Amino acid sequence: MIQIRDLRKTYFPNVQALRGINLDIAHGETTAVVGESGCGKSTLAKILMKVEEPTSGDVLIGGKSIRDFSRKELSRKIQMIFQDPSSSLNPRKKIIDLVEEPLHIRGDLSSKEIREKAQQTLMLVGIREENHSRYPHMFSGGQKQRVAIARALVCEPDLIICDEPVSALDVSVQAQVLNLLRQLQKEKNLSYLFISHDLSVVRFISHQVSVMYLGQIVEKSPRTEIFAQPLHPYTQMLLASTPRLGEVPQDMFLKTSELPSPSNPPSGCAFHTRCPYVRERCKIESPLLIPRPVWPAACHFAEEISEVKSIPLVEIP
Repeated sequence: MIQIRDLRKTYFPNVQALRGINLDIAHGETTAVVGESGCGKSTLAKILMKVEEPTSGDVLIGGKSIRDFSRKELSRKIQMIFQDPSSSLNPRKKIIDLVEEPLHIRGDLSSKEIREKAQQTLMLVGIREENHSRYPHMFSGGQKQRVAIARALVCEPDLIICDEPVSALDVSVQAQVLNLLRQLQKEKNLSYLFISHDLSVVRFISHQVSVMYLGQIVEKSPRTEIFAQPLHPYTQMLLASTPRLGEVPQDMFLKTSELPSPSNPPSGCAFHTRCPYVRERCKIESPLLIPRPVWPAACHFAEEISEVKSIPLVEIP
């Protein structure tokens, strides 16, 4: 299990990207993190990959602090799939070399073993052997993302961070890649941290959902529950903003559409400047992320405002 404890990140001079993140990622499950651009999702991913150092707090992998892992050791535990495969794959290298590269860096296999493992992994994600010597520009967007998945998978990590992995793809191709991720998870017992702003994708792929707002988690629960009865008004806003066939988008949350600055977050509840249910207490007292009434939601009045029209859950086999 990956345990994130009171993680904070402040950039100079006073940009508070993360403000006390607590999150558990279980083996064999997908934990989705959703929220608007600028809420801190990518900063969280960078800290998990040790691209950034946290200002305070810690990440525990099997009970061991991430600070005690070298980059090479961490690569065996955590890998990442990026949003745009066209920019994350080196255009000058053949795809077999791209998938082999993490194993060369790890340095514990022979050249023959590395080649065999890379070929097997590419075959596993649906790239036939006759295409292994081709360059990235010779593939479609969906095939490039399959190569990126193979590169993340080849080191057999415990956790794969998926940072908007299908947002650059056509809808039909998105479904293929998501189905591949689910299949690999079942076969390899993988854990995913799935970062996205697309709620329909999150609804399909996730087991647990955490909603982030301005560097904080404001609600987290199992996937089915959070979509059926969201407790936090920001979660309601995200659901209300999702276009649905035959329905006019709800405008109850258009009080102000701008996300407050992370360098000067509002006092009290950070969401109170946009919340239609705001009361005086919200402007003064910051709510804690505690069960209200059944799973954690950082809202003083979650019990009173939790009624919202839910979106029918469509299960895709």
